[in-house]
Amino acid sequence: MIEAGILNDRRVELIFGEIIQMSPEGPFHHFVNMSVAQYLRLLLGEQAQVSEAHPITLSDSEPEPDIAVVRSPDTLYINRHPYAQDIYWLIEISHSTLSKDLGIKKKAYAQANILEYWIIDIKSQSLKVFQNPQDDNYQIEVNYKDGFISPLAFPTIQINVNKLLGKVSITR
Repeated sequence: MIEAGILNDRRVELIFGEIIQMSPEGPFHHFVNMSVAQYLRLLLGEQAQVSEAHPITLSDSEPEPDIAVVRSPDTLYINRHPYAQDIYWLIEISHSTLSKDLGIKKKAYAQANILEYWIIDIKSQSLKVFQNPQDDNYQIEVNYKDGFISPLAFPTIQINVNKLLGKVSITR
């Protein structure tokens, strides 16, 4: 459908075989997305690729998470999108999409065995971290309002939660 041009000029993603309309991105969502991606690139360096709002390929879905932290090198993705086994963790930035991010997206990511999934909840100014996927859910959920967090794939990296929430400007 994409190659045929049927979905031109429509923001959609494929989840569980269904075409789902994506919400428009507001200015603060865009700011947080760019800032978080820049911050993660600074912290991770060459250890991983930080992809912004691009498709990933799961067994029956091709969602477009706001941020996907995936295996390097970038040449792995010349002819394909990242697969589940390439993904260290995913981040969704939620302003008006929290029910979708906590529902269908969390289920899709857990079923694909994505080891870690984060939601930056703009309205509640919190970071929701999901780990240990089992079937169609995550066994561990932790909410952060501040402090530091280390992703499972990079336990020595300390990520400032306030920077993720847009509370602190991100500079070099």
